[in-house]
Amino acid sequence: MRNITLRQLRTVEAVSRLGKINLAAGELGLTGPALTLQIQQLERDAGVSLFDRTREGMVLTAFGTAFLEAAHAIGESLQTLSDSIDAMKGLRSGRLRLGVVSTGKYFAPQLIAAFRKQVPGIEINLFIGNRAEIIQKLRDHEVDIALMGRPPRDFDVRSQVFGDHPLVFIAPADHPLAGKLDISRERVAEEQFLVRERGSGTRISLEIFLSEVPRRLEDLGTEMGSNETIKQAVIAGLGVAFLSAHTIEQEVKLGRLVILDVVDTPIRRQWFSVSRVDRAVNPAMRAFERFLLAEGARHLPVVTKPYPANAFG
Repeated sequence: MRNITLRQLRTVEAVSRLGKINLAAGELGLTGPALTLQIQQLERDAGVSLFDRTREGMVLTAFGTAFLEAAHAIGESLQTLSDSIDAMKGLRSGRLRLGVVSTGKYFAPQLIAAFRKQVPGIEINLFIGNRAEIIQKLRDHEVDIALMGRPPRDFDVRSQVFGDHPLVFIAPADHPLAGKLDISRERVAEEQFLVRERGSGTRISLEIFLSEVPRRLEDLGTEMGSNETIKQAVIAGLGVAFLSAHTIEQEVKLGRLVILDVVDTPIRRQWFSVSRVDRAVNPAMRAFERFLLAEGARHLPVVTKPYPANAFG
């Protein structure tokens, strides 16, 4: 095992990601036979099979997955070493791969802009996706820090809160419930809901909120793939929705949407920055985490209910 090289580990990573010998060989500048020999030599040295050869392509075995994890960890360690050397040289530079769940796209650009004013030399690569996609990128070492509403529980992460995340019921401005005070849980449950995909943070919170209403979860509502689609559908009068207040700032200001005064809402969740426990914290990550703790909350949108009461008071 001591003879394993970075070149061999990069080969494992490329074949795993692309699934085909010829594609991985082309990316690495090798011939197919040369790459195959590298894998075979690595398997002989380790005494295990790294891939199952299937009709669909090369699929990692459990042993191969362990090698892939090692490849990711070594790559991150080398990047951290490079960042640390730059920091010791007095260079305020580095790279941060930031993953943000789709709800966070409404404030992520402002966060990044404010951070870049403080540390202009740090390059930030931004990835936006739904909760499952961002968690997968975090699991696969494709992002350094993820911003989300609830940290994942199926692998070890470190997390810190950087701001409140209120969830509210919204409706079109001419909805019969607009302007009503103290709408009961049972009354709002009678409405037609427009909801995100299963597993999304807002959907889970809605399911918890309505779980006390008998049989309401049997047919929760019409599923839609994005907050933007849901907002437009609500404006068109197709139903009501339960969304992050941070996604509706402009529509509320323009009077196209209203926040319903439902009892026990807004539901207050929190925004977290999340990274892997086994990910070495480089200077760019440390600087961004400190920025979030000190200033993150004030860069989040503030949305108030136009009537009958302040939703956040």
